[in-house]
Amino acid sequence: MAKASSAEQLRLLDLQALDSRMKQLDSRARSVRENPDLTALAGKAAAARTALGAAATQSADIERELARAEADVASVVARLERDQKHLDSGHGGSKELTALQSEIESLSRRRSDLEDTELEVMERLEAVKAVEAERRTEAAAAETELTDLEGRRDTELAEIEAERAEIMRQRTELAGRFAPDLLAVYERTLSRHGIGAARLFHGTSEGSGMQLSPGDLADIRKAAADDIVFCPDSGCILVRSSEWGS
Repeated sequence: MAKASSAEQLRLLDLQALDSRMKQLDSRARSVRENPDLTALAGKAAAARTALGAAATQSADIERELARAEADVASVVARLERDQKHLDSGHGGSKELTALQSEIESLSRRRSDLEDTELEVMERLEAVKAVEAERRTEAAAAETELTDLEGRRDTELAEIEAERAEIMRQRTELAGRFAPDLLAVYERTLSRHGIGAARLFHGTSEGSGMQLSPGDLADIRKAAADDIVFCPDSGCILVRSSEWGS
């Protein structure tokens, strides 16, 4: 059975307190990283970006359609102006001028139809641009919200890491004051059971939270003060005080 003075065993509780705080900090950091609100916001921002992309693509498609419609109108207008200038000049025979007049009338109807199409495309583009602007606002708001939450996460993680570094510094300093054999037993117990040492107080193991059986308490009473005893339930080192068995 491993041995250590009662005073040195009692100091194990200080080491355990630091290890417990480290465990709490690690758990807190894990919760901060896995924040479901952050996951939800990331999904919201991604969906907003997708919606904006779809609106922008639709807007670009209609802009190209409008450009084609405008080009068609411009082409007909140019031809109309050329024909009208030719007609106004009076050059050409009667048959040619009659055909030219007929073409001008046909082009005028074509121009009217194309301008109607152009107007309809412009109206659709205006509606889609409004949707695109709305999606852009939504995407920007989602990105801002996500960035803010990520900033708060990073700040909290930095605070946790700073405290963890200080706790680790204190732990390293404290661990260096223990006898190597006792520290080895503690570290091995901590690794195996998740807790290295706990008080035995009024017959209850604070490692397991369980009241020890009369038989277990009897076995512990038989141990010398410098013997290292273990919790039968949690497996941790039981640190005895003057009230341990009362």
